[in-house]
Amino acid sequence: MKKHQKHTNLERRDNDNFAPNEIAILGTNCNNISNLVQKVSEKLADYKLAYFDASHAKNIEENKLSEYVFHHDGNLQITTSGNVNKFEQRLKFAQYDYVFINGNHYQGAKQILILDEAKEASVLKRLDQLDAVQFIVKLKSETAFFDFLVEKYPNIKNKICYTINEVDKIANHIHNLIQEKIAPVKGLVLVGGKSTRMGTDKSELNYFGKPQKNHVKEILEKQNLQTFYSVENESHKVDEISDKFLNLGPFGGICSAFQKDPNSAWLVLATDVPFVDDKIIQQLLKCRNPSKAATAIKGKSKEFVEPLITIYEPKAYPILLQYLAQGYSCPRKMLINTDVEILEIEDDFIRNVNTPEEFAAAKEVLKSSLRGRMTK
Repeated sequence: MKKHQKHTNLERRDNDNFAPNEIAILGTNCNNISNLVQKVSEKLADYKLAYFDASHAKNIEENKLSEYVFHHDGNLQITTSGNVNKFEQRLKFAQYDYVFINGNHYQGAKQILILDEAKEASVLKRLDQLDAVQFIVKLKSETAFFDFLVEKYPNIKNKICYTINEVDKIANHIHNLIQEKIAPVKGLVLVGGKSTRMGTDKSELNYFGKPQKNHVKEILEKQNLQTFYSVENESHKVDEISDKFLNLGPFGGICSAFQKDPNSAWLVLATDVPFVDDKIIQQLLKCRNPSKAATAIKGKSKEFVEPLITIYEPKAYPILLQYLAQGYSCPRKMLINTDVEILEIEDDFIRNVNTPEEFAAAKEVLKSSLRGRMTK
């Protein structure tokens, strides 16, 4: 008998305990841990990093008022009450590339073990938490592995080992751990719009001897991107993602793609920008910055970015949902108000074609361009 499933089985983001990518540092006192985090973070300034620790203050009373204090330069200090909740923390840490955890207080999915002779008892107490040690750091080069550690984890002596002062090597190792978890990119071709001004489906227009949606899909697939069509109606085709967020236009299509795969970045491309070619997509991928929520194209004389020629990172998904919760379904509004990487190109390459007159003009320009290339 098949077990009744009460809730829809959704794809989930590949989270660790508290963040998408985390590492707990344990085995020494909290001061050594925080100092190491500070030094390593300075070497990894291109990434968005966080440090998750426990307060060492005593007799903290529950706040009757949550305080949000902004410095005029942009820093924010928050004082509020609340218990540690992994689901809440995953939302707060969703935008970070890497989260360091003080392993003396909280358990991380991955660990760095610092060997400190003075804290042997502390390591013994947390022995079961050392199930995914990435590397070892020694306070003193001559410090030996504890017997109980080798007995529990016989291979631990084979782990890469650094001394506490080898900050560059430690930072480089963590850099590699961050790179390992950078999301792959998939392609999303937006079709099924209303095309009111054109009077016919823009994705079916023929600029290059085939329906434009096929041409756009081929452009993305040339970059080795597994590519899908974003469609409005229910579909069971393997290369189509039907809208699960209904009546929200492109915004709904992007969110539906993330619902299908929240662990990939999505390169979104509309079918009404026929001057976007292989070279522009190559530029966009080369310019990609996974530490930001998105990498978007902007015309040099335009005020705002083009939301439908954009790579949306997995960290963009919760931001999009937050805007939806406030009643906004415009992806451009999210991009304007979020930290994104911007690639500027000439306006002509990204002009929209929305009317029959614009279609005829665009087709003539493309034909002339092709003739020019053939006669060279």
